[in-house]
Amino acid sequence: MEQTWPQEVWLVRHGQSAGNVAREIAEAAAGHHIDIADRDVDVPLSELGERQSQALGSWFAALPPEQQPTVVLHSPYVRAAETANILMQRLDRARLVVESDERLREKEFGILDRLTTHGIAHHHPALYEQRQHVGKFYFRPPGGESWCDVILRLRSVADTLKREYCRERVLIVAHQVTVNCFRYLFERLDEKTILAFDRAGDVPNCSVTSYAYDPAQGKGGTLALRLVNFVAPLEATGTPVTVSKDLPAAPKA
Repeated sequence: MEQTWPQEVWLVRHGQSAGNVAREIAEAAAGHHIDIADRDVDVPLSELGERQSQALGSWFAALPPEQQPTVVLHSPYVRAAETANILMQRLDRARLVVESDERLREKEFGILDRLTTHGIAHHHPALYEQRQHVGKFYFRPPGGESWCDVILRLRSVADTLKREYCRERVLIVAHQVTVNCFRYLFERLDEKTILAFDRAGDVPNCSVTSYAYDPAQGKGGTLALRLVNFVAPLEATGTPVTVSKDLPAAPKA
């Protein structure tokens, strides 16, 4: 059957952000609020996040030209856009299709935005208890999203990949929950499996999870998993690997 998927898809979580750093400080002090004034969409990369992005950019640039990305899709959030721009600095921009796509944004936290785990339990004990009962996959905070909500918008991104970027090599720069929800879709996982992956460890900043088109899998071919949370490009350059969450924190399901 005719190929309907991109030839390759790389999922990259943005580099460490100023929000990641602020959250770590607040959690270590058992505080209730994460001390950052910016909207989540406006939080920039930290200095380390820029270094992580540069290290990963060097790895992409070292790939043979015929294996490098031809399309770059990124979340409009500043930390993701900055990461994407750094990754592209050593690639041939004239060959790249570059799009900012709001469907790739981080999960919206609503009323829980900028609260630590301690802050959620203290200020919204009923919501904290409800989330513990329902689990993060289905729990939707007031004004925010559940993982299912994120998956719903990413289903339309998957349709776009098949419709507009068939046979292309697509680099997607987004966020931790976005990466996990793409895994849920591409690998046809269930709630139990994706949450087990989530409990096993956070998605490292500037890590790569990748898929390549395999005509022998699925009905007429599909994307097959190749790399998961790949951080060798950072390790090879001595760049620290970080696994901080985005805002806000929430206990594991």
